[in-house]
Amino acid sequence: MSEEILQADELGTGSRLDSWLAQQFEELSRSYLQKLIKEGRVQVNGKSVKSNYWLNGGEEIRLDLPELEPLAVEAEPIPLEIVYEDGDLLIVNKPKGMVVHPAPGHAHGTLVNGLLYHCGKELSGINGVQRPGIVHRIDRDTTGLLVVCKNDLSHSHVARQLAEHTITRRYRAIVHGVIQEEEGTVDQPIGRSRANRLKMAVDPVHGKRAVTHYRVLRRFAGYTYVECQLETGRTHQIRVHMTYLQHPLLGDPLYGARKSPYHLEGQTLHAGVLGLVHPRTGEYLEWEAPLPDYFQKLLEILPV
Repeated sequence: MSEEILQADELGTGSRLDSWLAQQFEELSRSYLQKLIKEGRVQVNGKSVKSNYWLNGGEEIRLDLPELEPLAVEAEPIPLEIVYEDGDLLIVNKPKGMVVHPAPGHAHGTLVNGLLYHCGKELSGINGVQRPGIVHRIDRDTTGLLVVCKNDLSHSHVARQLAEHTITRRYRAIVHGVIQEEEGTVDQPIGRSRANRLKMAVDPVHGKRAVTHYRVLRRFAGYTYVECQLETGRTHQIRVHMTYLQHPLLGDPLYGARKSPYHLEGQTLHAGVLGLVHPRTGEYLEWEAPLPDYFQKLLEILPV
C-alpha cells in the first residue's frame, strides 16, 4: 500500500472529489476511485467523505492506494484509426480520452486492448504483457500519432531513435496568454515534482534534460495557437515547459493556471506529425494527423 498526499488548489474549487481525483490520477478510472472513496481509503482534512463531496480549495487529501494486482489484458474489438501498417510498424491516431495501456480501473478500453485484437500476437514483447508493442505514450487526453512495434527488432530500433532524439514529433497546442516572440526554445530539465508527485516540474538539480522548440501559428485575444517540436521526450514535457513559460495549455486540469471557459476535457494538445527511420528499410517516413474536431472548432470560436 502507498499513501499519496495532495493539496486541492484553487482550480479544484467547486469540483466533485471523485472527478478531481480522476484528473490528478490519469491512469485510474473515476469508478475505481469511487470504490476507494467508498472503502474509506480517501480522507479530506483527516475525515472520510463521499464521492460527491465538493471541494472548496485548500483541502489536504490523503489517498491510500492498495497494492496493485497484475492485470489479465484482454483483446477487445475497439475501433482504431490506423494511419499506416506493415509487418513491422503500426501508426495509430489516438482519440481523446483513450488510455494507452491498462492500469487499475482502466483494464478495458485501452489502446493496448484494441491492439491485441487487431494484431493478435504480432506485437513486440519488450515492455511486457501490459504494454506490448508500446515504445512511447501520449497522455489520455492528448490526441494524435503513436508508433506501435510489431516485433522486438522494430521495437529496439525505434527505441534507439527515441533515445538519440532523431524521431520527429510535432504537436499543436493552444495556450493561455499571448506569446510575443515568433518562436523560441525551452531547454530546462524536468523531474518529478517534489511538491506533488503526480506532477512533473522544471528541476535544475534532479531533473533530466528536456528541450522543446515552439513557434507561434496564430494569436488570439488571451490565447496563442502554437506548434511544439520535441527534441527530448520527458513525461508531460510540453505541458510542463509551456507552464514554465507562464503559458499553460488551455484545458489542462493538472498544470492549468485557471479554469477553461470552453468546458474542455483535458488539455488542447495534438500529436500531429510523426516521422522516423523505418527499422527494416532504412527509409525516413513521416505521417500527419489532422486536428480533431473539437480542436478545429475551438480555433474557429476563440476571440481575436
